[in-house]
Amino acid sequence: MDLKIEVDEKDGVVLLKLNGEVDVYTAPKLKSRLVDLVDQGKFKIIVDLEEVDFMDSSGLGVLVGGLKRVRSHDGAIALICTQENILKIFRITGLVKVFPIFENQDQAVQSV
Repeated sequence: MDLKIEVDEKDGVVLLKLNGEVDVYTAPKLKSRLVDLVDQGKFKIIVDLEEVDFMDSSGLGVLVGGLKRVRSHDGAIALICTQENILKIFRITGLVKVFPIFENQDQAVQSV
């Protein structure tokens, strides 16, 4: 399955809405988009995972790498996710302590 990435920006916060699977095949597409945003000076990013069907360690690695990039500019990445199968991955890896995870966009915007 492919990964679709929609980008929207409002009040200096970028929303990346993902749809599909984030795995070894599609993670480079997400990484490229995150790198481009940071290169453009966008350091407050929300990644919406509500329409992600599957995520593996490649996807987690891209998100962690993106977080390191934005943090070096005093930025932040917040996640939107209510899907138990995706949340479980973040719990097992301990990344719930690294990424703020919210149920909706309004909550996430206030955090970044």
